[in-house]
Amino acid sequence: MAGYLHQFSDWYLSVLGAGGYGLIAALMALESTLVPLPSELIVPPAAYMAQVGGQFSLAGVVVAGTLGSWLGASLMYFAARALGRPLAMRFGPLVGVATHKLELAERWATRYGWAGVFFSRLLPVIRHLIGIPAGIVRMDFRWYALATLGGSFLWCSVLAWLGASLGRHPELLAGSLHRFMWLVMACAAILAALYYWVVKRA
Repeated sequence: MAGYLHQFSDWYLSVLGAGGYGLIAALMALESTLVPLPSELIVPPAAYMAQVGGQFSLAGVVVAGTLGSWLGASLMYFAARALGRPLAMRFGPLVGVATHKLELAERWATRYGWAGVFFSRLLPVIRHLIGIPAGIVRMDFRWYALATLGGSFLWCSVLAWLGASLGRHPELLAGSLHRFMWLVMACAAILAALYYWVVKRA
């Protein structure tokens, strides 16, 4: 198992390094849709690489992650706005989003507006879904976009700080990048389990 993880981490980091900021942005765009791709698997490794290898700049990682998140969240918003409430309610359960969750998120978006969007970008699971009710209630896109940018920037900054901090203190990992990948993948597994529990079973 350790050998396979070693190979995977080498492959993943080489792909991330070769793909550059564009790949970071693309992966974060997917993360902001219904695809359960944890941002913890994207930003911290890139920030770690920026700190120890110089392949990225820390600011560039944050900006790429923020713009990617904004793009994915905007696609969710416009898709929900175009399809409308009836289709979202009908087909939401097919992609693991129960009707009562959509109704709850819709009330949240109506009541709290752009502030709700901002704080939702900081919460696991909800950050993937908030664009749907925002689009359904036809929230002013200008406020939605600003709240999404602000929340995404804060979230990416926290994740980048975590990755860079580990890079500045290699003793926490005993100098092993692969142990860092173990840590990241463990966090991703926990968040994936949380996503399953909240979306599939709530």
